Amino acid sequence: MQVSIYKQENQTADSINNFMDLYYGLRMHFFASDLLYKGLSPKQISSAVAKAMNVAKSSKMNLQEHFRPVFSSIADEVISDCKLSRLGYGLVLLNAETKISSVGEWQIKVLEHFLEGGYTH
Repeated sequence: MQVSIYKQENQTADSINNFMDLYYGLRMHFFASDLLYKGLSPKQISSAVAKAMNVAKSSKMNLQEHFRPVFSSIADEVISDCKLSRLGYGLVLLNAETKISSVGEWQIKVLEHFLEGGYTH
């Protein structure tokens, strides 16, 4: 006689994760590849995304909420891309190559806005 062990799989966690992926995805309006149009190369974008994700991890942010790997199509070519929340996009720009004028200009605008608000530490 053999004993069979019946194990019911709990798929609630998967359902919740799928819902959260959908929810966070609806709030991600930016793509890392958008930075190609600001003068960054694919290598510079990849580096900036990696740095931004490291900042998010070290700050205990929920990466799922701000970064999602996806595939995009540019000029009939499929590329590896990253869908970003507004905060994720900002983190990427803060960690992008500062020799690119559009990156430096964006960083200055952010700091000016921050400083105009009277924020001090």
